[in-house]
Amino acid sequence: MSAALNVTAKVAPGLAGKGAFALFRRPIGKARVRPADAPLLERADRGRLTVAGKGVETYRWGDGPRPVLLVHGWGSRGMRFGALIAELRERGHSVITFDAPGHGESGGKSTTILEYADIIRELQDEHGVFGATVGYSFGSLATFLAVREGVKTEALVGIAGVSRFDHLVSGFIEELRLDSRLEQHLRRHVERDLFPEEPDLWRRFAVPRAPEEVAVERILLVHDEDDRRARVHQFHETAEAYEPRAELLLTQGLGHHRVITAPQVITRVADFIDGAREPGAAG
Repeated sequence: MSAALNVTAKVAPGLAGKGAFALFRRPIGKARVRPADAPLLERADRGRLTVAGKGVETYRWGDGPRPVLLVHGWGSRGMRFGALIAELRERGHSVITFDAPGHGESGGKSTTILEYADIIRELQDEHGVFGATVGYSFGSLATFLAVREGVKTEALVGIAGVSRFDHLVSGFIEELRLDSRLEQHLRRHVERDLFPEEPDLWRRFAVPRAPEEVAVERILLVHDEDDRRARVHQFHETAEAYEPRAELLLTQGLGHHRVITAPQVITRVADFIDGAREPGAAG
């Protein structure tokens, strides 16, 4: 597909840009539940929301106040947090996650960062203030947006977080080894077709922007130096914006995918969330 788009870009860049956008806007395939996480999934209390006409599958373990919300990344699903869910339940936390539209067991073929934020808000309306909110990759970008725009959480964790929507576009071009000329075409499609009513989208969907508007005192940022999906400069950019209140964990050798299951990361994130929990808030 990349080769075909690059050939087309030389003679019809507009057409190639349209093809690149079609790939960009939809997750490729649906992530499966790992066998080790299947028993945990069976114990979940399942629910369903509707956002933008799409059914959204939700999962909850425990019924205590101030649950921990876990927000998965692009092309993933809520059960990608299986290791963290198990650890948090062991420590007495109630946990909520979901499959975004076009992901996991939810309906639709795709979603947007605005739909992610709407889901987070609806879960807040249903379950109240979150004891902590954990976002992974694209989910981290969406979580910071939701919190900046009113969602209440006592602690905020970003794992392998994307710092700006711009980086999703440039990273997509880089990962698929597409002709660099397609980047501007892809940006125009994002502006015109994905967010036609968002004239300031590149600024609005940026984690480092206006950190004072993110009303959370306790923030933990986790990233791996060898992350090739969300490059480590995005971690440093976010860390600089949120210092000194942000705690930092920078690992090596885990890349983008293993960082979410690595034992040292699970322990650090769970310890951080423990520190945010009020007495009696376990469920």
